[in-house]
Amino acid sequence: MSNRNILLVISGPSGVGKGTIVHMLTSGDNNIVTSVSCTTRAPRVGEKDGIDYFFVEKSRFLQMIEGGELLEYSAHFENYYGTPRAFVENTLKTNDVLLEIEVDGALNVKKAHPDAVLIMLLPPSTAELERRLRGRGTESEEEITRRVSRAKYEISRSGEYDYTVVNGDINDALRQIKDIIRKEKEMQK
Repeated sequence: MSNRNILLVISGPSGVGKGTIVHMLTSGDNNIVTSVSCTTRAPRVGEKDGIDYFFVEKSRFLQMIEGGELLEYSAHFENYYGTPRAFVENTLKTNDVLLEIEVDGALNVKKAHPDAVLIMLLPPSTAELERRLRGRGTESEEEITRRVSRAKYEISRSGEYDYTVVNGDINDALRQIKDIIRKEKEMQK
């Protein structure tokens, strides 16, 4: 049985550990390429265009939507985010592609690529998620309230995903995701 390249999508509430999991997955496996998303938001300190995001003006983003250049896109906290279609499709020819995107975008990817593997990363509880968000010290009280509210919506959509993984322990969650990837790669197209 030959292995195939897979389109892997990881979603989950803000503060659940997606970024850490993605970094751990991609730093140890040269076959997994993280897709760089486009966004209309301003770069944060230390972020680099083409590495963290492709930072584009709203007018350009709207042209990309109109031209079918995005695999998925969404408005999130007053900015647009999207996945460049050509990058994903070209990279899948030689590597696995990993998207770290929000729920609505993930479900749109699944419509466009039914063989995409969707994994929802969940917190052990909403209270633990809120504790993690507060522990980061980067969000205002209003922002934490908004993110927790959004988390409840995202968690409610987890039944539409192929897999759910609870991130109570980062190493255990990583092991489960690696097992999912291995299983999916072994399956015939």
